[in-house]
Amino acid sequence: MVRARKMFGEHAIYCDDRLIGLVCDDQLFIKPTDAATELEPDLEHVPPYQGAKPSMLVPPDLLEDAQRLAALVKATANALPVPKPRRAKTKNKVA
Repeated sequence: MVRARKMFGEHAIYCDDRLIGLVCDDQLFIKPTDAATELEPDLEHVPPYQGAKPSMLVPPDLLEDAQRLAALVKATANALPVPKPRRAKTKNKVA
């Protein structure tokens, strides 16, 4: 399942609960993984925002190709570790 979540005024993209990319300034950036680079070796690696690590910039022609984009997203998600379960928040008791 792919979903988006607002983050820092932009959007984070998740696939199977793994953060796989960002949408910044109306552009899609995918986390660079060996699997993603193997599928799309010609994608430019640029930071999505100043000070960020480089990500794979998805060009408009790839956005229009649903099969290629789905394969890229799935390959990226499969290459990333499963997130650790979150601990429930506990209220601090004052003694």
